[in-house]
Amino acid sequence: MERRAFLSGAAALLAAPLAAEAQQGGKVWRIGWLAISPPTSLPVKRVSEAFLQGLRDHGFVEGQNAIIERRYSEGREDSHAAFVAEFIHMKVDLIVASSSAAAHAAKQATNTIPIVMLAVASPERQGLVDSLARPGGNVTGTSTQFGREASGKMFQLLKETVPKLSKVAILWHPDNPGSAVTFQEGEVPAAKALGVALVSLEVHGPGDVDHALTTIASSRPDALWVHLVAFPFRARLLEFASTNRLPTVAQSSLWPEFGGLLSYGPDNADLFRRGAALAAKILKGAKPGDLPIEQPTKFELVINLKTAKALGLTIPPSLLQRADHVIE
Repeated sequence: MERRAFLSGAAALLAAPLAAEAQQGGKVWRIGWLAISPPTSLPVKRVSEAFLQGLRDHGFVEGQNAIIERRYSEGREDSHAAFVAEFIHMKVDLIVASSSAAAHAAKQATNTIPIVMLAVASPERQGLVDSLARPGGNVTGTSTQFGREASGKMFQLLKETVPKLSKVAILWHPDNPGSAVTFQEGEVPAAKALGVALVSLEVHGPGDVDHALTTIASSRPDALWVHLVAFPFRARLLEFASTNRLPTVAQSSLWPEFGGLLSYGPDNADLFRRGAALAAKILKGAKPGDLPIEQPTKFELVINLKTAKALGLTIPPSLLQRADHVIE
């Protein structure tokens, strides 16, 4: 067990080395950053800092030889196209997309500006790239590859936590390619194989949240599984879960840090850091289509013990011992 330590961005910035080859005659690189949520919470700051640290490790320092233009959809996926249009008007050197919807919006808008995806689910299945080995075009990045096997692992962890588990509600977005692929090719077959009934909750935007909560209240699932696309509505979801003593889980480790029960999935900070390395290679002249998609090598189980106690759940000692991080 360990508590997460958060580095001071300012201190890390002062300590970072600046590689000579990145300066290239004093050029200042402009990067468009398109994400779901701003880094107003420690969990989001952690993964954002991982990307910035990765850039610094390769000689690109924000405020010195790099400018990052940040835009956030905050649950409104229809805003992506306008944000990408802004980036194109700014003539950015690179677009960073940390969600499937953002990556699709960027790819649809430009075939010349390099695009680096961060922790996007199965991009080859979404049609974002030709293949993992040779992406082709102007897109590369890192992938979560969260399919049936990983989904099955999550259901098994849930069964250990909630022994009588028989029904799980899943909050997902059918029009978001990453969310749809994860649900249809990962969670649906994994649940069927383990005999777990699913309650499908489709959330397109803020207006669908109330309906989803009403459905949960009436269907009475044993747990709620939240896709990343629903994270902007986390305050309402977690308040509802607390009131109704409902365990909540997600693929991203951000979820238990926000107050959810547990997560199992790729180490997103690692994927963001490796995505920064790909971005640096592109800024130094590499073609994105020639850079293989980086796949996860680290999976982590994160448990919020404080939340478990509030829900009246006893986490088995064997599960706590296997956890990579326990939030107390």
